[in-house]
Amino acid sequence: MRHRKKGRKLNRTWEHRKAMFKNMARSLIEHERIKTTLPKAKEVRRLTDKLIRFGLENTVHSRRKAYRILEDRTLVKKLFDQIAPRYKDRPGGFTRVVKLAIPRHGDCADMAIVEFVEDELKAKEEENQEDQKQELENQEEEEKEEIQQEQKQEEDIDRSNE
Repeated sequence: MRHRKKGRKLNRTWEHRKAMFKNMARSLIEHERIKTTLPKAKEVRRLTDKLIRFGLENTVHSRRKAYRILEDRTLVKKLFDQIAPRYKDRPGGFTRVVKLAIPRHGDCADMAIVEFVEDELKAKEEENQEDQKQELENQEEEEKEEIQQEQKQEEDIDRSNE
């Protein structure tokens, strides 16, 4: 029985798994999207969510804990300065695993994409703001056209009176 044994073994030793997940977490933070097998994606999601929680704390201790995993100062800086602030209002679920429809060609393994979740509300607000700007521009153009038509009508009336 697997009581209190969390995580997948993935047919690897503990050292190999640890190194693999560190590398995948580094790649995810660097590129913000990676393609891998489904079980690996589900496991690396756990690690990257933990890293983002460290980034939200933004203390020296949390930076050191993140550095233990990432082992690269530029990635730690990117995590704490760019990625973590995006999720300051989000309680959890910072990464998304999207299962791909087409399996891997060689062994027919289920493939997935791991990516950071973009805040849908912010995206919708930005779209709404863009729509409002376009509506205002359209209204201004219509008003200008109306003014031009009125001026033409006045000119025509003045010409006919002469």
